Amino acid sequence: MMMKECLLLLSLTFSFCQINGQKIRSQDLNLLAEKHAKASFQQLYDLLSIPNDAFNTEDIEKNVQWCEGAFQQRNFTTTRIETDYVPLLLAERKVKKAKKTVLIYLQIDGQPVDSSRWFQASPYKPALKRQNSSGEWEEIDWANIEEYNDEWRIFARSTSDSKGAVSMFLAALDAAQEAGITPNYNMKVIMDFEEEMGSPHLPEAVKKNKELLKSDMLIIFDGPRHITNQPTLSFGARGISTITLTTYGPIVPQHSGHYGNYAPNPAFRLSQLLASMKDENGRVSIPGFYDGISIDAETAEILKAVPDDEEAIRDRLQIGTIDNVGTYYQEAIQYPSLNIRGMQSGWIDKKVRTIIPGWARAEIDVRLVLESDPERLISLIKNHVQNQGYLVLDREPTKEERIANKKVATFNYEISYQSFRTDFNSEVGVWLRKAINTAFEKDPIMIRMSGGSIPISPFVNTLGIPAVTVPTVNRDNNQHSPNENIRLGNYREGIKTMIAILAEKL
Repeated sequence: MMMKECLLLLSLTFSFCQINGQKIRSQDLNLLAEKHAKASFQQLYDLLSIPNDAFNTEDIEKNVQWCEGAFQQRNFTTTRIETDYVPLLLAERKVKKAKKTVLIYLQIDGQPVDSSRWFQASPYKPALKRQNSSGEWEEIDWANIEEYNDEWRIFARSTSDSKGAVSMFLAALDAAQEAGITPNYNMKVIMDFEEEMGSPHLPEAVKKNKELLKSDMLIIFDGPRHITNQPTLSFGARGISTITLTTYGPIVPQHSGHYGNYAPNPAFRLSQLLASMKDENGRVSIPGFYDGISIDAETAEILKAVPDDEEAIRDRLQIGTIDNVGTYYQEAIQYPSLNIRGMQSGWIDKKVRTIIPGWARAEIDVRLVLESDPERLISLIKNHVQNQGYLVLDREPTKEERIANKKVATFNYEISYQSFRTDFNSEVGVWLRKAINTAFEKDPIMIRMSGGSIPISPFVNTLGIPAVTVPTVNRDNNQHSPNENIRLGNYREGIKTMIAILAEKL
């Protein structure tokens, strides 16, 4: 055995004694996390290699089976919670004399992929990469991962959103087992296989299985840390609803020479309709949209404590101004938002045609906050469309409806889930803050509410429990986009964070 390996073994042995004696230290956790990060890289590779687009149920079944095996190997019992689509998976491990039960949320599915935009053989074949002197990511042999650098990254779909966190948690369980760390609370782990579809079956499943899921608190291992990449806790998230809005022109596309100046163009009408929803400063101009939300002095102090660099954010986004909803980033995301996430009408690029389109469509998302009723916001938007002179339907118009009305629109919507927010001084908040302080010897960045959405409100509202997100991955991870990745330093520190949580007494 080489001298370096001997010293590491001695250090680990000493650390385990300290941990068993409940004198856990940051350096002990560093050694454990380093060892089990390396030990789990093959596990991460295997998990990332399973395609996980929720629209493909055969692939999702493979992910369910993999998770069943992984948790059963670690002395969890597993239960499939059936839905009308794919199941949720519950893994449970009880501890004698435990007074508390912690519910842990993990997401397994990922966004669809466009393989042509990935700079590697396949989005489902993990690639180890490092930056060269030109700042470009170059692939290196996977065998080098045993001697990895914190700045190297693994590129594959769901590395950061959110299979990376799943592998971190499994590695942390292994580290705790080896080190003699036994949580003094029961664990229930709920795994979601259709989060990227909006978890449409989750609310009903939680209602039907309320007793099975009964817990005292919820922690979510998902999402990126603060942009500074410092340990972070997020105490809330905006909810989300979506709208599909379609305007109509001629029944089929018409030659723009023959019918230009005669047949109304639905793309222009849709553009005017959408533009009428916001003023030139980016604020929603629909009366009542922001009603009920106010930022008092105490809340402002919490928001301003987050170490955002506003100039750096604008530089990274390459924008010269910001929407006038808030005066800074944290304030802006405390309000509901109205966003056009995509538009379509006619053809563009090499398929462009000189036609008047038959229809124009916008896909809209509305981010929700706790103070706003989702149905009310949707109604405000729908009423606004009607007030612009449109006959609003929830289906395609008939010939008679087209002819009888100057303007016709189809309006369909779905409310996925509401916002949630937990008090900083709640039991779960204090507990997690203490665990992270032990791990990193400093307090985490405390975020009141993140701008993104996660399907947690069914748990919070139905089970009546507080929830906090423990983000671990690097923010520049290309989440939802081609070339998604995870920084290996974040992977190691994520394991360290989760070991500390397993060791922290409740």
